[in-house]
Amino acid sequence: MGDDFNATYVTLAGYVEVVKYRYVYFVMMIAVYFLIIISNLTIVYLIWTHKNLHEPMYIFIAALLLNSVLYSTSVYPKLLIDFISEKQIIPYSACLFQFFIFYSLGGTEFLLLTAMAYDRYVSICKPLQYPTTMRKNTVCVFLVLSWIVPPCHIAVQTIESTKAKLCSFNLKSVFCNNRIYSLQCQISRLINIFGVVSLTNLVILPLFFIVFTYAIILVASYRSCKQVKKKAVETCLPHLSVLISFACLTLYDVITARLESDLPKTARLIMTSQIVLYHPLFNPFIYGLKMKEISKHLKRLFHLLEM
Repeated sequence: MGDDFNATYVTLAGYVEVVKYRYVYFVMMIAVYFLIIISNLTIVYLIWTHKNLHEPMYIFIAALLLNSVLYSTSVYPKLLIDFISEKQIIPYSACLFQFFIFYSLGGTEFLLLTAMAYDRYVSICKPLQYPTTMRKNTVCVFLVLSWIVPPCHIAVQTIESTKAKLCSFNLKSVFCNNRIYSLQCQISRLINIFGVVSLTNLVILPLFFIVFTYAIILVASYRSCKQVKKKAVETCLPHLSVLISFACLTLYDVITARLESDLPKTARLIMTSQIVLYHPLFNPFIYGLKMKEISKHLKRLFHLLEM
């Protein structure tokens, strides 16, 4: 795009009656954003400060919740600015940066859920090998890979998009997601190839691995005593709930971004908002209430605050 790259602005055309309801939108979204930050970081704090929660499963949960905060932060500040601005625009370079951060953290979410599934598999199916398999170094490797692998995938599409010629400057979304490709006159072959590679490596393969792993856990727990069954239900169901939630939202994002959808503008706005509204709040709710040890410490914290 040459020298015009930094001067090119994209209009975010996914808003509905933003002039009329700008302050209503702003108050609602800033409240949700603060709630996301407080709820997620509260559980991260509990895991950080209590030694009995310094186990691989809880460390992965803390990483997942921290990722949710970063995931939300990639979208919410710009949303809030747009609500009180006369024009909802963004430089194309900033749009690509938001795209890069948003999908990198989305890929991290799937890889962290994959690491959590493997942790549960070893814990339930091979309990005697758990201390030697899930060592501190192993957990660190999983965490580092979860945050490094996705950016390496998304970077190729982002860099290639900087070279693309734009034929449209109206993005039918409230933030920069996959629909940025609709702005380009022609999507390059490299973007298409790496789009498939990224989807396969960051979403499809992790999903298959997680489903396969939990199927093995289900069979193993069915054949075991009640204590093992109880452990499997208590620790695996929250992970599966989070996985199903995020997988459905990801599927929606891929379908609507890649295919020209005839959804009404209001319906598209509501569905798109679920990706950054519903899921980041769903995670702390599930882990805070359904994980016994975390729930116990959370109740103690609330009791201390009431005193």
